[in-house]
Amino acid sequence: MSLSYRQPGVILTDRRFTVPLDHAAPDGETIELYAREAVASDNAGQELPWLLYLQGGPGFGANRFVGRQAWLDRALKDYRVLLLDQRGTGSSTPATRQTLPLRGGPAEQADYLTHFRADSIVRDCEVIRAEATGGAPWTVLGQSFGGFCAVSYLSLAPEGLDTAVITGGLPSLHAHADDVYRAAYPRIERKVTAHYARYAQDVERARRIADHLLTHDVVLPNGYRFTVEAFQSLGLMLGASDGSHRLHHLLEDAFVRTPGGLDLSDAFQEQAQSLLSYAGHPLYALVHESIYGQDACPTAWAAERVRAEYPQFDAAKALTGDGPVLFTGETIHPWMFDTDPALRPLRQTAELLATRTDWAPLYDPARLAANEVPVAAAIYHDDMYVDTAHSLETAHAIRGLRTWVTDEFEHDGLRAGAPRVLDRLLSLARDEV
Repeated sequence: MSLSYRQPGVILTDRRFTVPLDHAAPDGETIELYAREAVASDNAGQELPWLLYLQGGPGFGANRFVGRQAWLDRALKDYRVLLLDQRGTGSSTPATRQTLPLRGGPAEQADYLTHFRADSIVRDCEVIRAEATGGAPWTVLGQSFGGFCAVSYLSLAPEGLDTAVITGGLPSLHAHADDVYRAAYPRIERKVTAHYARYAQDVERARRIADHLLTHDVVLPNGYRFTVEAFQSLGLMLGASDGSHRLHHLLEDAFVRTPGGLDLSDAFQEQAQSLLSYAGHPLYALVHESIYGQDACPTAWAAERVRAEYPQFDAAKALTGDGPVLFTGETIHPWMFDTDPALRPLRQTAELLATRTDWAPLYDPARLAANEVPVAAAIYHDDMYVDTAHSLETAHAIRGLRTWVTDEFEHDGLRAGAPRVLDRLLSLARDEV
């Protein structure tokens, strides 16, 4: 039974759908998906086209808006919106250290998680569309990894789409994970350099924190082992519009004087653990590199291997001189499965996924070259998370795709730009700009 309720200016309905775990075996095991339907209060009785929102990640449930926040306000003017928790996230049969043991041991868990990539998500959407819209095509809005899913949608089931709108999520159609990270590390370094140019005082602050972590065994209140590599990974924030400022505020009061000397403050540790923990989105760590797996080569901890090619990211070496400690960004490493209590029980599962070689193709270049679905994509200049050159190459490979390349926003432009970004892209897709 669907449950409807109201928030300011919007009527929400909880929807649940049953889909096959493996769409190649439609009569086999099923899982349950959750989505929140949203319609403007004054449009509740009208027949409206549908817009499906696919969240970034992988591993994050859809936004939990209150009322008509952010881009949802613009979408509700024209659409009935479905905010989908992709399989394994949010309320859609979540995949966590608590639930995955129900599958069995690490081998069974890894086999299960092979069904949690973009191809399965697209096929979920097609099952849902048949029930939600009665079979009518809908518009898909894909943010970041949601954009990767939208490109898979254009490849696998374009007949289900009326329009596709992508923000910060045009993937390379061919790049191996190694190629992705070889493009990423220089980009991350540029973001860190820009941060230190803005906040020069943070160079010494970061060095002091890194030195402390290299000489002390620090365990955060939630049991997270706070290593220097974990500290560097806080650079993930630098890909957001306000991330440099938030990182600066985090660093400015890291230490307090105690009877035993200077120590990391409780306030700093509390903030750090909330930023570092994967308890709320473990699937992100488990399947992140597999979203680039399309050939017979394993991903094999690509971010960790490629990082070794960039010795400037070695904090210990940086501290032997007077250079800055470089932060890292959107990369997953095997040590995370040792430091994070939410990931430790899943270390063997992650290892098995990293060695897997039987990943199915996610994109169909020939079908994309013949695309007939109106598509518009925001490409953020020097996006820290998704390589701009890769995105532009893909944009040229999708017939009819219209781009908006901008340096006004970072990767979170859909959030930071709110209704304006969505309005611009819908206009582009409709050929109104």
